[in-house]
Amino acid sequence: MRRRGRLAVAAAAVLALALIGSALAANGARSAKAPIIIGWAFDGNGSMAPFDGPALAAAKLQINAVNAKGGVLGRKLKLLTCDTQGNKPDVAKACALRLVQQKANVIFTTCDVDLAAPVVRVAIDRGILAVASCIGTDQMGPKRFGTKGRLAFSFGNVAQDEGSAMAQYAWNRGWKTAALATDTVIVYFRNVVQAFEARFRQLGGKIVTHETYQSLGGNNVQNAVSRLNSAKADVIVTSTAGAFGALSTMITGLRSVGNNTPVLNSWAGDGTYWLPANPKVTNYWFVTFASSFGDDPSKAVNRLAKQVKAATGGFITGPSAVDGVVTAIKRAHGSTKGIVLARVMEHFKNVPTISGNVSFSPKLHTVFGRRYRVIRIQNNVPKVVGTIVAKVVAKI
Repeated sequence: MRRRGRLAVAAAAVLALALIGSALAANGARSAKAPIIIGWAFDGNGSMAPFDGPALAAAKLQINAVNAKGGVLGRKLKLLTCDTQGNKPDVAKACALRLVQQKANVIFTTCDVDLAAPVVRVAIDRGILAVASCIGTDQMGPKRFGTKGRLAFSFGNVAQDEGSAMAQYAWNRGWKTAALATDTVIVYFRNVVQAFEARFRQLGGKIVTHETYQSLGGNNVQNAVSRLNSAKADVIVTSTAGAFGALSTMITGLRSVGNNTPVLNSWAGDGTYWLPANPKVTNYWFVTFASSFGDDPSKAVNRLAKQVKAATGGFITGPSAVDGVVTAIKRAHGSTKGIVLARVMEHFKNVPTISGNVSFSPKLHTVFGRRYRVIRIQNNVPKVVGTIVAKVVAKI
């Protein structure tokens, strides 16, 4: 009797374990089928639209490519978007809250840290990873957002790295003296020029003058150009965007009086959409993520640029951010918890993405170490003329 009792108990235990196993398997299957939701609060018609739009369009194609290969550990990526309508703070915050309500696992945001702040705050306050495709300052992280800023990252180039790469390229070309022109409108522009100066001086370069101006309606551009025309330098260095209005004025002001000094810009000055018809732009250089002109060293980049009809290399930041998030989820064994992903991403070192290898650190949550494309525009025709990797991240 006792033996039959023990057998009955054992059989019941086996059955219970089987039922538990079946339940776990069923739950696992349901979990595996649940999509990973990427929420994207983008600027559809404001100053960041020329940067957000192409990055988002290319990211959609990359998400489709990931899903075509089975997704991420068996889970498909699902993209939900919300237009911040020019990054109006109240609209941007409402967008982010809507994405939270829609169960976004990761929230993407716009390409300027000041404008992105309302969205970032909503995400990190709720433990959700916040990602920008192309913010270019070290403020996308703990420096600006405190302890919770550990959940904030950008797949743009940190200005200290980009300016350093520009200085390295200038020095390699034999440009030993530089005139600096700082657009004060956003911190990224200022930081790039500061980083250039720090690294250029470190290499032995000399700064002959330092002018400032303000794009987006500023009225002091011509004054800065006049002073630049009187300076003798091997290269004029700035960081500003064609979409912000001052770049065309600067180049025209220099070339119309016969000043053909090379002008070196950051990725913000990418593209040909801003070029004046007369005089044609010559001796203008910029560093960028990728070429949108069909001559990038990467065939995959060229194919994607053609698909999205990219106007600047910034388009590649969208799919690069998708690649990075996918890698983080895989390394986190499928977790989408913000802090878990942040811990993984803080240790990214030369992680491959479609834009090249990217690195982060606990201090720098914006990419450094990327191989920049160097593009020269001559007679309004752009061409990749080389690549450059910063040997050091400049201290500013």
